[in-house]
Amino acid sequence: MQVQQHMRKNDLFPLTIEDMAVGGEGIGHDQGMTFFVHGAVLGDQVMARATKVKKTYGYARVEEILRPSENRVPEACPIARQCGGCQLQALSYEKQKAWKEERVKNDLIRIGGFAPDLVDEVTEPILGMEEPFRYRNKAQFPLGKNRAGEVISGFYAVRSHRIIPIDDCLLGVPENERILNAVRDYMQVCKVEPYDERTGRGLVRHVLIRKGFATGQIMVCLIINGSHLPWQQELIDRLVRMKGMTSISVNINRRQTNVIMGDETHCVWGREQIVDAIGDVAFAISPRSFYQVNPYQTARLYHKALEYADLKGQESVWDLYCGIGTISLFLARKAGQVYGVEIIPEAIEDAKANAKRNGIGNAHFFVGKAEEILPKFYEGKVSLAQGAREPEKRARSLARDPAVGSALHPDVIVVDPPRKGCDDICLQAMLKMQPKRIVYVSCDPATLARDLKVLTEGDYSLRKVCPVDQFPQTTHVETVVLMSRAEWHHSSCEEKFDLLI
Repeated sequence: MQVQQHMRKNDLFPLTIEDMAVGGEGIGHDQGMTFFVHGAVLGDQVMARATKVKKTYGYARVEEILRPSENRVPEACPIARQCGGCQLQALSYEKQKAWKEERVKNDLIRIGGFAPDLVDEVTEPILGMEEPFRYRNKAQFPLGKNRAGEVISGFYAVRSHRIIPIDDCLLGVPENERILNAVRDYMQVCKVEPYDERTGRGLVRHVLIRKGFATGQIMVCLIINGSHLPWQQELIDRLVRMKGMTSISVNINRRQTNVIMGDETHCVWGREQIVDAIGDVAFAISPRSFYQVNPYQTARLYHKALEYADLKGQESVWDLYCGIGTISLFLARKAGQVYGVEIIPEAIEDAKANAKRNGIGNAHFFVGKAEEILPKFYEGKVSLAQGAREPEKRARSLARDPAVGSALHPDVIVVDPPRKGCDDICLQAMLKMQPKRIVYVSCDPATLARDLKVLTEGDYSLRKVCPVDQFPQTTHVETVVLMSRAEWHHSSCEEKFDLLI
């Protein structure tokens, strides 16, 4: 059907919201066009004003709510719409969970090509929270100045780098407000300038705050556009008065970039790390470590991954994109050997220390990209001991090592990639290693579905799917998936190496 375009920018028109987009906008249809409406929730009847009009779709904002949806609830945060960090705060929590569950299913069907009946059959109910606020153990606040020249901290407005001032985000811990006040007071008194990304001048870029929920330990790290903080002791004196303060550090980032953290970090007071625990496993966390921000749901997420791995005590397991070893150490308690891969060297050092801290000796960690380490290990070029390149001539001796044979043909591969999903080289290496089971932990249903399609083409079948609401009030959703081979074909390590060399 050819669309007759009558709508223009700034036109006012009534609209019923029939669905919600990945970015949290309401979706409605008018005159054959699809409109994405900021500020609307599923079921709303609104008067919308067009803000951008294309040929078959457009964008609009809510001018007036004519009839609120039965799913609409009052927003707990007064600046929720300005900030944009909580895209779903006006939607009831029960409806948030239902929408996320459907989003996972729809992507598996639309992108992954899985049959709707199969997706319905294998998908378990989403794991939600009893209290969907105050769950974030980490926050990164940019700093700037308002028109009056006062130092402000907060979050960036939607699709901009304009700072919306906020002291107490309702997703974060209450301690954030006191810490930010102390940092701003120090900057005002000592005349320390916030960074201005337009000019590249100024010193303090961001304040990173972490809290160990199990231990109460707090870390503060200032990201700065310079080599040191002037009047550093003034800041330290303000922060150390706070209960739980354990680590104060400075991270240096002089680059004109949107990347928050630089490569160089110096502890200026206390310990270099804080400690937290998930279940009975303790973890040391440094400023640049990847560590799940919602410890309550992380425990449930990892237990679900462990359930899907179905370990009996003797299995060999690869944990790709392992971070500081959180999933690896959970698995190691139930496995024979676990091999973790992570690109950030500091995270691997933390992973090794965490293994030692918990008395776990069957976890081995490698620094590098999963898509590079896995093929090298598969080809006999990586050592179990150091994770370094091995000379070709040692391939045959490695092949006779039972531990290497076990790692070459693991029982389980667990993968927890960033939002972009797995690199295709990594997926192909996984398929060559032919594990009995693949447990995929995903933070993006679209890239998850794309990667599962590749694994399906490699003779793996979709067995179980469980969405986990790791980030209530936002559009993000985690998913744990079990893939398994219909039949396990195992060739000996010696035969595999004979083909490779």
